[in-house]
Amino acid sequence: MEKAAKKQIVNSGFGIFGFKKKVLDGIREVGFREPSPIQKEVIPIILDGLDVIAQAQTGTGKTAAFALPLVNGLKHNGSIEALVIAPTRELVMQIGDEIFKLGKYNKVRTVSLFGGQPIQRQVELLAKKPQIIIATPGRLLDHLRNGRLKKFAPQIVVLDESDEMLDMGFLDDIEEIFSYLPSERQTLLFSATMPTPIKHLAQKILHNPKLVKITPSDTTNQDISQRYYIINEQEREDAIVRLIDSEMPTKAIIFARMKKEADLLCERLVDRGYKAGALHGDMEQRERQKSIKAFKDSSVNILVATDIAARGLDISGVSHVFNFHIPLNPESYVHRIGRTGRAGKKGVAITLATPLEFKELRRIKENTKAKIELYEIPDLQDTLDKKDGNLLEKIVKYEITDEALRVYEQIRANIDITQLVCKLLSMVLQDNKVLGPNKIGLDKEDLYHFKKQLQENDKRRTKETKKMSSKTNNASPKKRSNGHRNNKDSKNKRDSRAKNSKRR
Repeated sequence: MEKAAKKQIVNSGFGIFGFKKKVLDGIREVGFREPSPIQKEVIPIILDGLDVIAQAQTGTGKTAAFALPLVNGLKHNGSIEALVIAPTRELVMQIGDEIFKLGKYNKVRTVSLFGGQPIQRQVELLAKKPQIIIATPGRLLDHLRNGRLKKFAPQIVVLDESDEMLDMGFLDDIEEIFSYLPSERQTLLFSATMPTPIKHLAQKILHNPKLVKITPSDTTNQDISQRYYIINEQEREDAIVRLIDSEMPTKAIIFARMKKEADLLCERLVDRGYKAGALHGDMEQRERQKSIKAFKDSSVNILVATDIAARGLDISGVSHVFNFHIPLNPESYVHRIGRTGRAGKKGVAITLATPLEFKELRRIKENTKAKIELYEIPDLQDTLDKKDGNLLEKIVKYEITDEALRVYEQIRANIDITQLVCKLLSMVLQDNKVLGPNKIGLDKEDLYHFKKQLQENDKRRTKETKKMSSKTNNASPKKRSNGHRNNKDSKNKRDSRAKNSKRR
């Protein structure tokens, strides 16, 4: 069976790249079968030794797109052969894990460098001669400035999540890092968006790069059901709780704007009996790793996180993403919802917005061309019916154990079966309660009137703008006409005076 699987990999999409057998073994063990669109486009270019600018959204398989060529090209000559720079420690660790798994059979050695770890420990790891370094800009620059990286001349350099590094203020650090690197190198730049500063950076550090752009239709976004709910500001917490109860996510990430908000919301959810954890930049590294581990192994199934802390999180099985507030920009929206609907699985992205935020939501819809549909928050009874139905379905499917049969045999003579079932259901349903007000948020009728009012306001503003523009346009020619007439009158007067003078 294993031999058949190996043969399938060699003859499948990954076989066309000409990877070494040891790399194909790693691909097989990870479970990859067919390359994603970004992998199909980028891998051949990297293998040809060319520089690349790859624009693709989160969740498209771009880590493997650069990791596989890196692992395949290792020379095992005792030097640092490749450098990967990423914005956050979580992303650094995840890239390191993926490179290690893919390069397992090719004896890849990696070191991850990021803040929060003892410098001396990192120096010891560097002394073991890793082939690939994965690092955050700040910690890497610290090692470079202090001369801790001896004979540092990586032949391939990767910038991952470049737009996020721009947002975090790392652009100057990146330029300084490149001053330490050899001019003869291959550079790969990956970014979900291409703002002007990133384009300028690319011009400085890349040489005749090939541009690869994977459009949204080529990514997993079509696997994400995108919804929005209009609420009043004071209803946010009740709304998120009601939607969790109604949606019953297997794993969910709730994005909060601020660290304090993430902590507070997490605390409120835990108080209500949900298995929730927080993730943000003010947490100690050990706490952050603990939260991520708990979320990965499902001891916590709701993670309340800030944008930067959750950047690059690659955790399988995230069924839902909730935006507690409207994201600050369309790019942030794209990055957030990319946590779900990965690897061909379906996902749900839910956004809460107030009437005042509706315009921002509309801007996101227009810029991302996403189909974000309006939904109404379920009332108490609908949510309870759904939870009860789900519970009964679980009970029907639940396997009867020998222990349960043994207990049943002991008590069946002393209790009526109907009473037993009712008592057990009462006990189970005690934890199946739905709290909060019956109605949360605007219903469709309220929203219809709200949107109609917005449209009327837009029409009125457009009409006023046209009216003002028309007045301005009409005024200018009139002045020119008066000026022309005045000039003409003056000329006629001068001519008349000249004629009279001649007569005299």
